[in-house]
Amino acid sequence: MASIKDIAKLCGVSVATVSKALNDKADIGEDTKRHIKEVAKQMGYFPQYYARAIRMNKSFNIGVLFVDESMSGLTHDYFSNILNSFKVTAEGRGYDITFINSNKKYKKSKTFLEHCRYRGLDGVVIACIDFGNPEVLELIESDIPLVTIDQKFEGRVSVLSNNFEGMHQLVEYIISMGHKRIAYISGDDTAVTRLRIESFYHTMGKHGLDVPEEYHLSSEYRNLQKAGEYTRQLLQLPLPPTCIMYSDDYSAMGGISQIKSMGLRIPEDISVAGYDDIFIAGQLQPRLTTVHQDTELLGKKAAEKLIALIEKKRNVSTRPTVVNSTLEKGASVGQLVQD
Repeated sequence: MASIKDIAKLCGVSVATVSKALNDKADIGEDTKRHIKEVAKQMGYFPQYYARAIRMNKSFNIGVLFVDESMSGLTHDYFSNILNSFKVTAEGRGYDITFINSNKKYKKSKTFLEHCRYRGLDGVVIACIDFGNPEVLELIESDIPLVTIDQKFEGRVSVLSNNFEGMHQLVEYIISMGHKRIAYISGDDTAVTRLRIESFYHTMGKHGLDVPEEYHLSSEYRNLQKAGEYTRQLLQLPLPPTCIMYSDDYSAMGGISQIKSMGLRIPEDISVAGYDDIFIAGQLQPRLTTVHQDTELLGKKAAEKLIALIEKKRNVSTRPTVVNSTLEKGASVGQLVQD
């Protein structure tokens, strides 16, 4: 394998200049830096990461603890997009990513914390998991630098999507379209779900609109079958809603399928809305009304915060970083002339 001395000789510069270029030091011109890196790449040079890790007492490895109740893993559009952004940002800063096994079926005897220590992880990001799990709480209470996504803990750094405001925008829009009878099929009992439910009732109450008990049904995220069953249940009420909101776009697809099987049209006969603005939402006809969550920024912020904690470059505030959502009006919520 080529050495720094070999690169320096070929480039006609000093060993110190090559070292600075490969470590992205600011006192090297960008053109020189780019040239040296290209030569290093052509010569098959790879930095001595193990030596650097020993010298800096770091592994340059970040753990990702990620699973959801439905065990959909990285097929979960919202979280997979966040984690992809997290991965790109972290790798751009020289860190590798290790997934921490959270599947009890295959898990060894090590706890999450023991796994992190065994791997020598510099830090951990935790997303889409049961935050009440004793092993998760043990990890959160440890001295390992970590960032949580969509869940906050005292003294810990968190990055949150603004679920309260996102739901508020959605309900406000549906009401502005003339709807008063609005039903909500919410997801699993999590902090995110509770915030959205609170926002739903708050916004309805602000407009003096009641929410009959039968209009709010608790389901599971990404459960097409339950979404379909509950949609039929709502539409068979003596006074059915004019609009049904779903916990996520995937669940909305289950509801839409049921609506079509009943011979009803969207939005002429019944309006629907989702949440997350996953790729499929833009492909549906009519285009699904939903809330777009900035997954790229969420992942980027989580990586930046965690690396700042690891590198101790500055005091990192434990005040939650909140990323705003935007309303995607779509065409699945129709305008009611009269109700």
